[in-house]
Amino acid sequence: MVKMTVYGLALDETAQVPVLILKDVEEDTTLPIWVGATEAMAISLALNKVALPRPMTHDLMLNLVHQLGAEVLRVELVREERGTYFAEIVLQVAEEEIRVDSRPSDAISLSLRAKCDLWVSKQVLETALEQLGDAESRLTPNTDRESWEAILQQYSGDDNKYKM
Repeated sequence: MVKMTVYGLALDETAQVPVLILKDVEEDTTLPIWVGATEAMAISLALNKVALPRPMTHDLMLNLVHQLGAEVLRVELVREERGTYFAEIVLQVAEEEIRVDSRPSDAISLSLRAKCDLWVSKQVLETALEQLGDAESRLTPNTDRESWEAILQQYSGDDNKYKM
């Protein structure tokens, strides 16, 4: 496993889709993960430390974990199958470590709020590097909240059912 951090969000210029950029702690390797608009906004809110008056879904998840006496230990991207990444949220519940299957975007959004480590399997990184080719050249870095709000407003109500 390779320890990674959330480097930021970017936009795939060709597909006009948000991309989450992970970078290993030594900053040698990046892993782009294409996500939906709502997922990008949830991650952006956590990255920019935006406090909302009511808990959003990932805040609720973390509140539930804490209220049940558990702790989010780490998040792991464990495998890739046919272009889809699979993540696990690792919880400490009493004396037991429990793994919960998750979409990477949800797990990463939770990890940002829980301030826990993010790990990616070496196999996932190797597969991603083989498959990406020049995809990274289509990405435009963009991590500030206002820019993301402008980008996300381009999506219709049908694209983003739930408003922030």
